[in-house]
Amino acid sequence: MLKLEHLTLNDRAYTTIKQGLISGKFAPGEVLVIRKLAEMYGISTTPIREALQRLVAERVLEIAPNRSIFVPLLTASTFEELTSIRVAMEGVAGERATRHMTDSALVEVKALYNSMGRAVAARNGSLYLALNEAFHFAIYTQANAPLLLNMVRDLWVRVGPYLSLLMESAAYVPRSNDVHQKIVEALERRDSAAVRASIEEDITSAAAVLGERLEEVVSVSKSANVG
Repeated sequence: MLKLEHLTLNDRAYTTIKQGLISGKFAPGEVLVIRKLAEMYGISTTPIREALQRLVAERVLEIAPNRSIFVPLLTASTFEELTSIRVAMEGVAGERATRHMTDSALVEVKALYNSMGRAVAARNGSLYLALNEAFHFAIYTQANAPLLLNMVRDLWVRVGPYLSLLMESAAYVPRSNDVHQKIVEALERRDSAAVRASIEEDITSAAAVLGERLEEVVSVSKSANVG
């Protein structure tokens, strides 16, 4: 991510809101209120408004009939498309990262994996999700492919608001870190094909859990926030 201190206020607002979407700070269908965001991030309302309009233009956010701006509600087909693209792009990013990863970066990835295990044991879902994001991007950054990294980040902007639903699955949570172990072990072996396969498995297994709840979440969010 760009260092916020070097950005204009408009870019800072834009980058900060995008990061909030990636990190799941905003729920599916949630209306983004300009004044509330300004208070939350300590940025004046004008840059926040312009950032939201920019995100709408990029189809990251949507405008309701009453002109409020909200986090898009994904249809099953859109979610399936996003998952397919993520599998392809993140798999490639992981494969490339394996070939370029430094020893110090691998130490960081392993430390994040261990911290995720502790978060699962402590049933701290929000911490786990933050570490999960850090884990994946610590790997993808090592791909030395800035265009690919930006595309992957844009995909996370769209799926991030839904990831918190994973922590509501009693069946998923205890095994949520299992595939990450496979990724770490493959990185240690410098097995790029295995890293790619494990990342693909991680995405598809999580998507299967999310897909089961997607229709329910979209229905509830529409009636609560948009209707």
